[in-house]
Amino acid sequence: MIGRLLGTAALVATMTAGTFGLAGAALAQDVTLRIHQFLPLQAAVPARAIAPWIEKVEAESNGRIKIEHYPSMQLGGAPPALYDQVRDGVVDIVWTLPGYTPGRFPKTEAFELPFMAGDAETTSRAFQLYVEENALDEFAGVKLIAAHVHGPGLIHVRGEGVHALEDMTGKKLRGPTRIVTRLIETLGATAIGMPVPAVPEALSKGVIDGAVVPWEVTVPLKLAELVDTHTRFDDPRALYTATFIFAMNQARYDSLPDDLKKVIDDNSGVEVAALFGRADDEVDIIGEEKAVAAGNTIVTLDKAETARWKAAAEPVVAEWIAEMDARGLDGAALVARARALIDSQAGK
Repeated sequence: MIGRLLGTAALVATMTAGTFGLAGAALAQDVTLRIHQFLPLQAAVPARAIAPWIEKVEAESNGRIKIEHYPSMQLGGAPPALYDQVRDGVVDIVWTLPGYTPGRFPKTEAFELPFMAGDAETTSRAFQLYVEENALDEFAGVKLIAAHVHGPGLIHVRGEGVHALEDMTGKKLRGPTRIVTRLIETLGATAIGMPVPAVPEALSKGVIDGAVVPWEVTVPLKLAELVDTHTRFDDPRALYTATFIFAMNQARYDSLPDDLKKVIDDNSGVEVAALFGRADDEVDIIGEEKAVAAGNTIVTLDKAETARWKAAAEPVVAEWIAEMDARGLDGAALVARARALIDSQAGK
């Protein structure tokens, strides 16, 4: 009798321990997150920013967060669909350009205005602060992990290239966003908007004569093999930059246990923006080296010629300010704040 009681007690204890064990396992649940983005794994940001971010998040979660990285639109759709994919919960995290959906994120466009941005790391720090301060309302439905920019945008063309403002006339150039395509048109060329993965084929088929992209993008696109000339400016502020976001579906973030939310929070913000910008700066150096090795011509427009381009581009800034004012926003204040934040982050 005593033996049967002891056996029953042991069985109950075992079942109780098992129940609590299952409950504990549920509390310490594993989470799998899917990242979707538009460039190959070896490109600057996927290799030097997204990959280390994944490793850090997985390590700091003690392996409870697993992250699957899908590059080059492997989960379907075109690059402009990425923001809706993450907002709608089709995927958990995306890296994309707000400018792929023109006019949808107007306040972010301040950083794309001509001769606004400097190097990618400094400007990315400033852009993250600017979005937190001025534009989070444009990203309802997502948890913003980081906002950043790429390095100075250049003009890459086939043939003799661009040595003066007049050389833009007749050129067909790919532009990434509505602000940059407007800039191209204002400077005298014909702008053709398309996602960056489409550039090599468009160049090969003669659909475009060239593209405006930073040096780092020339590496995965092998652009040095497709163009002959690269034009930049003698100025610390670039002709243009494009803005990017690294964002998570808000409901997916909200569903995480508090300790895993903290892991995501600890890997969000200005330092993550700087990581993404730094990745672009590092590969900009490689892109320029590849252009030199290919024997291409690199043109640096002097200060006098750069001043002509700045004057020619000024209507783009004025038009944007007027558009923001028409939306009930203070466009001039947004431009001034963007410039001040970039200045404030220099050397950090």
